[in-house]
Amino acid sequence: MIIESAKPLLPIVIVLVTSILILLSRKRENIREFWSVAGSVLTFLAVASMVPEIWKGNKILYTLSTIAPGISLNFRVDGLSLVFGIISSFLWIFATFYNIGYMRSLNEHAQTRYYTCFAIAILGAQGVSFSGSLFSLYMFYEIITIFTYPLVAHHQDEEGYAGAKKYIVYLMGTSKGLLLPAMILTYVLAGTLDFADNIVSGIFRKETDCLWVAVAYGLFIFGFAKAAIMPLHNWLPSAMVAPTPVSALLHAVAVVKAGVFCISRVMLSVFGVELLQSSHLGLYTAYFVSFTILAASVIALTKDDLKARLAYSTVSQLSYIVLGVALLDTSGILGGVIHIANHGFSKITLFLCAGAIYVATHKKKISDMEGIGYAMPFTMGAFAVASLSMIGVPPVAGFVSKWYLLNGAMEIQNLPIVIVLMVSTILNAAYFAPITIKAFFQGRKSGWSRSDIKEAPATMVVPIVIAASISVALGLFPGFFVGLVGRMFP
Repeated sequence: MIIESAKPLLPIVIVLVTSILILLSRKRENIREFWSVAGSVLTFLAVASMVPEIWKGNKILYTLSTIAPGISLNFRVDGLSLVFGIISSFLWIFATFYNIGYMRSLNEHAQTRYYTCFAIAILGAQGVSFSGSLFSLYMFYEIITIFTYPLVAHHQDEEGYAGAKKYIVYLMGTSKGLLLPAMILTYVLAGTLDFADNIVSGIFRKETDCLWVAVAYGLFIFGFAKAAIMPLHNWLPSAMVAPTPVSALLHAVAVVKAGVFCISRVMLSVFGVELLQSSHLGLYTAYFVSFTILAASVIALTKDDLKARLAYSTVSQLSYIVLGVALLDTSGILGGVIHIANHGFSKITLFLCAGAIYVATHKKKISDMEGIGYAMPFTMGAFAVASLSMIGVPPVAGFVSKWYLLNGAMEIQNLPIVIVLMVSTILNAAYFAPITIKAFFQGRKSGWSRSDIKEAPATMVVPIVIAASISVALGLFPGFFVGLVGRMFP
């Protein structure tokens, strides 16, 4: 049943008001941080309030403005929307508490600008989550890009500006050069930019020229460069010059998740399962992103810088999401979409751990972390748990994603994809396991002792431990997100 309601606007309005209050409180540090915490909590509650209706199998729609026939600023809530909406709002709470400890410990400059841009990036993520058309999706997608640029360039040094320049060139270049033409072509072919009512049929008429449909599809896949599919991935490792909480925002909360969410939404709600199956575009996509999964994992093996290794891990792991949706069967789509949530909790844990290590030790290199587990047991214990999720070891969340993905590949009897999933899991273990082994089983680094190395502030460590614990909970009790995604199927 379709329900007309303005509820999808509420999280967006809350974040907008929060960002304004943060800006107005720039001279009062405690008040500014209070608005960040309050805004993140209220945003999550607003998103959560829509769960009961979606759980019943309903959809929520709301049109704010009609620009032209078939072009509207409208909003839509279904199972796919809520997965990303819940993750981006809930993880904002973790990031906010962590931000307070991180920014204060390092006495970072321009904190008001930082918190304001962080909040508006979340506004963009909420808008992307609940967009009901390509027009709305594009608008909020660009908001994320614009307001994360100052975050990437936060340190305002040569390295920061170089990373931010590459970030904006890649993302703005692809959105203007590929996404806009894709939208125009879609409107010409289909007569609308509104998403389809279900994931089966899509918005294109059966008599539409298949060649032009394939062109539009290719423009969308490459246009959403936030998904970091090779060869349009290089902006992501370069953006690691940003403060660690921004890296967490980029990798786990909003930016790259917006990319893979947008691709998933376009595949399912613009092209539809039937068209992607009959044209074999889904299968071609699965093979294409398989290269990214394997190649990025191999590159991650070569990186000694912890954030760089995590960055290439993200490049690889994101393509699991696209791969699952591209399989176009129930298990594959389930595995891909729930990996938005499972990867989110695990990856934010890993990046927050990297930030805690830096605050406590000022170390960035994995080779310098021998014995660090003795001095920072909570941080490195959480890192080990999140690593197991990335590898796909039960009972942590990543295992559930890979189980559904493997089932999906086997259901369509695609042996090459099965092999990709198995090989990538071995590679995941190869670049994550040595970090934990070095931290706990290779002795204490010369000159390190408990007296001069200790855990980061509690405002940083507590969110890390909670996020890692949730990864375990999602592995043991995956029914909530599986159930939400299941509501998408007719």
